[in-house]
Amino acid sequence: MITASDWKDYEVLDASDGEKLERWGDYILVRPDPQVIWTTDKSHPGWKKPNARYHRSSKGGGEWEFINLPEEWRIKYKELIFNLKPFAFKHTGIFPEQAANWDWAADLIYKETNKRISAEGSEGSGSSGGMSRLTNPVKLLNLFAYTGGATVSALKAGASVTHVDASKGMVNWAKENASSSDVIDRQVRWLVDDCLKFTEREIRRGNKYDAIIMDPPSYGRGPKGEIWKIEDCVYDLVRKTSELLSDKPLFFLINSYTTGLQPGVLKAMTDLVITPKFGGKSSADELGLPISGSNLVLPCGACGRWQAE
Repeated sequence: MITASDWKDYEVLDASDGEKLERWGDYILVRPDPQVIWTTDKSHPGWKKPNARYHRSSKGGGEWEFINLPEEWRIKYKELIFNLKPFAFKHTGIFPEQAANWDWAADLIYKETNKRISAEGSEGSGSSGGMSRLTNPVKLLNLFAYTGGATVSALKAGASVTHVDASKGMVNWAKENASSSDVIDRQVRWLVDDCLKFTEREIRRGNKYDAIIMDPPSYGRGPKGEIWKIEDCVYDLVRKTSELLSDKPLFFLINSYTTGLQPGVLKAMTDLVITPKFGGKSSADELGLPISGSNLVLPCGACGRWQAE
């Protein structure tokens, strides 16, 4: 399992009876989690005095109970600053387990950026000045990009990012995160668009990217009412997006939070679609978050990774 263990402003304090107790900066939240099928003694005081709790409804969905929580607040991950707020479907605007993927992608981008800076003879290798003068930056496509955790991290590492999400609100939120993290002036395109339609247009336009990140939803509808079910559509999406990779791509990352879509399935897709074209190596695993004060890890979805050798 790949664990996101470098957080200072976030931690899972406990998990029991279908819920997780989390610290987001200075605030304690209780949120439901279907993976938590075990029971603890709930001895942590946060269970009794959280700042907010999300209650599931037996009819589906649910609602927040706010006890002492601001409408918005911020947390920090390394050099990145994220704006948080509770909204529908129990979310806060960040999936903290994805920090492990941010670091993995940022490391690859940073190393490749330094190579390109050296090749161009730019001064200040690895500095923001060198990155800003780079004429051939790593081009990253981030599909279903949500509030931009991966985008902000990649921009900080020196990439040029095309950020695509169908929700205008999520794209605006991502811009706020980029501004807070002081990368809003980097090379980035913010696009409100259907990711599949955008991919098809990019193929026709002949555009290419050195790296692709995608986080497709389990279920959704397109702009004309088209039904998206990840089990039926994701392989075709991976196949199409692979056509957007440059001749010497850097990496490809796909995330999944769909129950039943195992890491092995994600690896099989990259093995079938990407490795035959570009070589390299692929891997897949669960993502997880350590539970403080124990040796337990909370499972939080899966990811498939491909990278050049």
